[in-house]
Amino acid sequence: MTNTNTNTNTNTTLLSNDTGSKSRVSYFYHPDVGHFYYGPSHPMKPHRLKLAHHLVLSYGLYKHMDCYRPHPAAPGEMSKFHSDEYVSFLSRITPDNLRQYAGQMQRFNAGEYTDCPVFDGLFEFTQLYTGASLDGAVQLNNGDADICINWSGGLHHAKKSEASGFCYINDIVLAILELLKKHARVLYIDIDVHHGDGVEEAFYCTDRVMTLSLHKYGDFFPGTGHISDTGAKEGEGFSVNAPLTSGMTDDTYRDIFQPVLSKIMEIYQPGAIVLQCGADSLTGDRLGCFNLTLKGHADCVQYVKSFGIPTLVLGGGGYTIRNVSRCWAYETSVLLDTEISNEIPFNDYYEYYAPDFELHLTPEPRDNMNTQQSLEQVRVDLLEQLQNLQGAPSVQMQQVPPDFQVEKKQEGEQDGGEDDDVRGGNMNQDVVKKQHEAEFYDSVD
Repeated sequence: MTNTNTNTNTNTTLLSNDTGSKSRVSYFYHPDVGHFYYGPSHPMKPHRLKLAHHLVLSYGLYKHMDCYRPHPAAPGEMSKFHSDEYVSFLSRITPDNLRQYAGQMQRFNAGEYTDCPVFDGLFEFTQLYTGASLDGAVQLNNGDADICINWSGGLHHAKKSEASGFCYINDIVLAILELLKKHARVLYIDIDVHHGDGVEEAFYCTDRVMTLSLHKYGDFFPGTGHISDTGAKEGEGFSVNAPLTSGMTDDTYRDIFQPVLSKIMEIYQPGAIVLQCGADSLTGDRLGCFNLTLKGHADCVQYVKSFGIPTLVLGGGGYTIRNVSRCWAYETSVLLDTEISNEIPFNDYYEYYAPDFELHLTPEPRDNMNTQQSLEQVRVDLLEQLQNLQGAPSVQMQQVPPDFQVEKKQEGEQDGGEDDDVRGGNMNQDVVKKQHEAEFYDSVD
């Protein structure tokens, strides 16, 4: 894909494709995104993305979708939401020059005494996960896919001029802004255990984006997302929050999620959906406190998919990394309508899944602190909030910013391969390569 909004030439490279899927699914992954390291005691581990990707490969799921290497987002793209000064700070700060940015680190909530450390390659990391979300949004706008997946995205806490909750650039907000160029209304759904505060805040005063977040509330980061936080001005009623407490099970989560989402679809009628699939709501998470299994978490994904609306599917939280990779690989299979075995296939990170080497998780033997009465009250309050909305809001005609120009490029074209030889070849012809069953292991980390 070539981004023309910032006058920067960038490319998204097609790695493989298969048109046999029931839905047209695109998958975005950059081989470097899992190489970054927040620090030895930090719970956020980008390495989880490599684990998830290798499960996608070893289960053969890549054969059923179009796989792309995303472009790194340029500073100008990030500034569509974030302040120029904040983006400039992120682009310049390194572990070696911290002292000269002491004042700015405090202002932008980054550095040693925050939950957002400065690490080697920080800005490159934000470029990779943000570029993938933008590329997915562009494909949905252009009708090139029905579902786009970027497990490296979903960093929902970042603010306009502030890092927060392990998040630096809010790829979700940027992707939604891209979708709003084409769609009058966009629905954002967040099933992370933490409230999606950065996204809600960005669209709190508009009715063009509705946010739905189911999260732990009360003495828990970020401390926002009360059921009475429903939006302001034109956005009043369009922020939907389900505050929950510890121990949520598959059944109780489903009893809130499905009726509320069904009512949203009836009333709001979104043109596109962004689904944040934070895996810290799973049982056994290092930071989370819910008790969902993979099947319970993926039920939400399946239910969203059932509406047939163009959907951008993103990652998010998740701090027991072997379970994060299990979850996102399984949800990839759900989005592809492809069954996969409970027995984890051998891959480069096979030992992470000891001792049982199985895909699915067993809930912990713990009490659900959410009573039937409290859950019913949340459900009733949210349905009443939605019923009070005056139908789907309309949008006045206005000039729309230009879309990204999309350049589809087959692997092997102008990438240093034999067909790029200046002595001849067929650079100007469409190159169709026979796919080897193991080629992803040779070319993709």
